[in-house]
Amino acid sequence: MQTSEQPRSGHVVIGVDTHKHVHVAAVTDTIGGILAPLTIATDADGFPQLAHWAASFGTVLALGTEGSGSYGATLTSFLRRTGHKVVEAGRPDRRLRRMNGKSDTLDAENAVRVVPAGFATATPKTADGEAEMIRQLKVAHDQAVEQRASAMVTMKAMLVHAPDALRRETARKTQITLARQLAALRPRRPEGPEDALRHTLRTLARRWQYLDAEARELTKMIGNLVQRAAPQLLEPFGIGVDTAAESSSLPVTTPNGSSPRPLSPSSRASLRCPPAPA
Repeated sequence: MQTSEQPRSGHVVIGVDTHKHVHVAAVTDTIGGILAPLTIATDADGFPQLAHWAASFGTVLALGTEGSGSYGATLTSFLRRTGHKVVEAGRPDRRLRRMNGKSDTLDAENAVRVVPAGFATATPKTADGEAEMIRQLKVAHDQAVEQRASAMVTMKAMLVHAPDALRRETARKTQITLARQLAALRPRRPEGPEDALRHTLRTLARRWQYLDAEARELTKMIGNLVQRAAPQLLEPFGIGVDTAAESSSLPVTTPNGSSPRPLSPSSRASLRCPPAPA
């Protein structure tokens, strides 16, 4: 831990440039001037070290962090739990970066300067409520839906090269029925293109079934969270779980929290009467 002279005032501001493996911090007092830098590891030992280091300079008014929703998310959560005020510092201006150079220490100094100047006022999301849970589940859900669609497209493309009998048996089938039929194939040991094709179709069909079950399970979990956190999102006609989940995890969260707030009358009207497609 680095030491420095006592600051000229008893109130300081901390700026942090966040990265995957290390965070770089800088401290300034209310009069101005960078007092000292610090580099910490992004682990359970580094975060308390930063808090103790900051407190050694005086009363910490606020901490400005870059990337509070990505590399700085864990640090932001820790600082909040310890009673500190945290604001999103944002990335430094590109013009100033070109003029002053680029380094982790300079980025930390830029982060610490924008806080007392009043340019950093956004409060990071808490990332610990229902909205954050919905966002996390939607990552897995959306990927499962995308891969499920890709598997079905590939199955249908492979069926173009299938024997006439198999093409007739699978013609005009729904996706669920098609996947069920192809998943039940019992191909022989691959000794020719037709055997290999049947193995491929069975593999793709079983993959589709697995992804379909996964997507349905995640949809149910997301729906339960939406119903618990913001049931009013499901009230308008035609609004399903996917649309409600998008609304609850993005535009209707509170500025300094992650729990959805009630929809305004204008928002309700826009959900009931969405704009016509172009």
